[in-house]
Amino acid sequence: MAWLILVLSGVFEAVWAIALGRSEGLSRPIPSVIFVVATIISMGGLAVAMRDLPTGTAYAVWVGIGAALTVGFGMATGTEPVSALRVLFLALIVGGVIGLKAIH
Repeated sequence: MAWLILVLSGVFEAVWAIALGRSEGLSRPIPSVIFVVATIISMGGLAVAMRDLPTGTAYAVWVGIGAALTVGFGMATGTEPVSALRVLFLALIVGGVIGLKAIH
C-alpha cells in the first residue's frame, strides 16, 4: 500500500509543479488553489509512505515520478522541447524509479 500511495503522491507532485508554473507567481487564483491542494496531498502522501519505506528511496521515487511526469506533460503540450536525448534521459529516470522499487 505504501508504494501505491507513493506513486499517487508523485503524480500530485507533478500536478502542483504544473499548477505553480501556470499560477504566474501565485497571482492567478485557480492554478494557485490547485497548487496548494496538490502540494498538501503530495506531501501528505509522501509522509504516509515514509512510514513503511526508507526515506531516501521514498524521496527519490517521489521526485523521479514528479519530474518525469512534469517534463513529459511539458513536452506533450508543447511548452518544452522534445528531443531524442530528453526522451532518453526521462527513460533513465523512470528506469531508476523502477529499479529502486525492484530492489526494495
